[in-house]
Amino acid sequence: MEKHWFIDRHPTALPNWREAQPAARCLARAQVAAAIGEGILWFRLRAGENLAQILPAGGPAPGQRWVILSDEPDDAAILAAFAAGAAGCCNSHAAPEVLQQVALVVGNGGLWVGQNLLQRVIGGSARILQQRPAAPAGDWSTSLSERETEVARLVANAASNKEIAGRLNISERTVKAHLTSIFEKLKLRDRLQLSLHINGLPV
Repeated sequence: MEKHWFIDRHPTALPNWREAQPAARCLARAQVAAAIGEGILWFRLRAGENLAQILPAGGPAPGQRWVILSDEPDDAAILAAFAAGAAGCCNSHAAPEVLQQVALVVGNGGLWVGQNLLQRVIGGSARILQQRPAAPAGDWSTSLSERETEVARLVANAASNKEIAGRLNISERTVKAHLTSIFEKLKLRDRLQLSLHINGLPV
């Protein structure tokens, strides 16, 4: 079972953190040491702080994945988090189910880049790909159901879960269930890999 540590100025978890990962340990930054083993370390970045103030030097130890919980997340904070060795960045006050999704993606070796930045990356890729000759259809959809194929194509066109739910007249929970199944069947980690795979690019 994946281990989780929430790390802040003081060893106190926000309620949404506790609900998302009830078995997680909470540590003050001063308690963080190389002795922490494998697992996901969630570092809170408070307003006015920078990553150098909250992260240990040298990057994640083997078997560790870092996630930045930012009080004021934006594209610059997300990119800085990746540059520092983090595998994800999201809002400190995100809903528990979002934090669980982050943990799933990061725990499986993927990157959690945030919905807004991800849509911009996928949307930009889609625009570039439209100017190229069409890639062969391939057989990526043969293992998917008809509805999963619809969901996958919409993801590749930068649609959010909410937009997909509205277009297909299903709930966002159902969209998430389809995505989990799609990732498992295609052996992919996240939405960006799915978009690249569908468009015939290496992942």
